[in-house]
Amino acid sequence: MTVAILLLACVALAGAVVALAAALKRMRTGLAAELAAVREKLAALEAAPGVDGSRHGRAGARPAVPEESRDEASRGARPATGAVDEEYVITRLGDEPAQEPAPALETRLFADLVLRESVVKAASFAYGVRRGLSPANRNRIWFEMRREVKRARKQRKAEEREAIREWRARQRAALREEDAA
Repeated sequence: MTVAILLLACVALAGAVVALAAALKRMRTGLAAELAAVREKLAALEAAPGVDGSRHGRAGARPAVPEESRDEASRGARPATGAVDEEYVITRLGDEPAQEPAPALETRLFADLVLRESVVKAASFAYGVRRGLSPANRNRIWFEMRREVKRARKQRKAEEREAIREWRARQRAALREEDAA
């Protein structure tokens, strides 16, 4: 019986693995086609001149957006074709950073910051351990454990008495059936 159940479980797992592999292959081919389409669009955008006449893909400059497109974009309307909506640009990959990088910290200052954070973490951990192991907390835990043990013991005894009652009732019913037969 258990061998049949295990065999059935193995077959079900193998089917699930095959289904997942097929779904993964479909997803991979779909993503490859989508990537190819995006690459074609990117190549077309890089080859096309910008609104201001420059090739914005080469120099890194953004095409100028006509004044009426800016007004439509601010109202929430879609800009005219060929215009780039600056509001929806997620990243400016390839552009020069607008701000200076953060200044490097001196080694003493860096060590001070790291040690200060470590000391705060260690102190808070020590406070938690000290509070967790306080006599009042230990007494509360001991009391709750003792109460839970008593409850579990009573529950086991009640279940045992019920099982004995059921067993005796079955024994009496079996004797009545034997006497009747």
